Parts: sequence; structure tokens; C-alpha cells
Amino acid sequence: MDYNPKNDLESGLSRLNLSLSEFQVEQLLAYLALLQKWNKAYNLTAIRDPKQMLIKHILDSIAIAPYVEKTDLIDVGSGAGLPGIPMAILNPDMPVVTLDSNGKKTRFQHQVKVELNLSNLEVVHGRVEAFAGRTFQQVTSRAFASIEDMVTLSAELLADQGLFLAMKGRYPDQELADLPNQYHLIESYPLQVPGLDEERHLLKIGRV
Repeated sequence: MDYNPKNDLESGLSRLNLSLSEFQVEQLLAYLALLQKWNKAYNLTAIRDPKQMLIKHILDSIAIAPYVEKTDLIDVGSGAGLPGIPMAILNPDMPVVTLDSNGKKTRFQHQVKVELNLSNLEVVHGRVEAFAGRTFQQVTSRAFASIEDMVTLSAELLADQGLFLAMKGRYPDQELADLPNQYHLIESYPLQVPGLDEERHLLKIGRV
């Protein structure tokens, strides 16, 4: 029997206390379907099971939604568009940029942008270093190996009063101890991702 993700998505949204329109729910489901379809040829993610894709990619990404401001946001090392594309779907008036150096992954993201008509989404194929001259109030990433790397490599992207939104698994005590002196932890939030029996944290980091 084919898996129907709608019930699990709606249950997850309810547990996250997120109220979405039917249109937004359908957009998230369409994104999941495209991710499954393209993954067969493009290896966008190691996760193949659609239920695990929903939990570990979609719900994991939107768990940060209550802590994201309605200002502009760039998702660095976005991969298949996570969390940037879910954030663009949840916040249609918020400008969202996804940045990745992998051409296959940004081609997939462009296809999602077109098929879902995400006019607030800008997909950029390139490296952080080549993205000079633009700054953002929020810089997020799920993919960076360490917080130190994230803030160091993405420093040019962060507006003066902007925030890094670092998505991590376990609480990263050592990574925070290694944080460069010009940055400090502003707030951390433990996240409960529906269906996921693993720790997740969101850390807001700003300039001193």
C-alpha cells in the first residue's frame, strides 16, 4: 500500500502548534513528492523512505518556525532546500534565499520554486565567499559541521544586528566553547520533532 503522508504531516503540524492553510499543506506535500521523485536520479538525500523523509526533512525543518522572525533569511548549504523551502512555504511574504554550491541540488530547488510558484524564494548556485555585498537579518543552516565554521564562513552574510540560526542535534557545549569571541549565544531552544526520537536544538547566535 502506498504511503499517504498527509495525515502524518497534519498530525505533526498540530503537535508543533503550527496553523497552516490547506494550500500550504498541499505545497509541503508537493515538495515532499518532488523530493522523492528527484532523489531517485539525483541522490539529494540518503533517506529513501517517504515517511522518514517527512519526519527528518520536512518536520525537522518546520520545527524551527516559531523562532524565525518575519524578516529576510538565507539558508546556507541548503542542499535539497532544507530548511529554506519549507520556511518559504510557511512564510509567503518573507524573502528567502537558498544557497548551495552543488548544481544538481540547486537545479532541483529551481524546479520546486517553479512548480510550487514560490515567488518569495531565490535559489543561488554558488559558494558563500562569492556572495559578497548582500546581508541578511537571519542566516540559517542544517548542514554545517560546526557552529564555528558556520559563523566564520557566513560572517559576510550577516547584517549588523542579524542572527545566526544554527540547527543542531544534541546541545553543542564544545562547539559553543569554541565560538569566536566576537559572537555569543543569545538563546537556545530544544525542539521536539514529531516522530523523531532524537535530540534537536536551535541556537540563536549574534555579534557581541
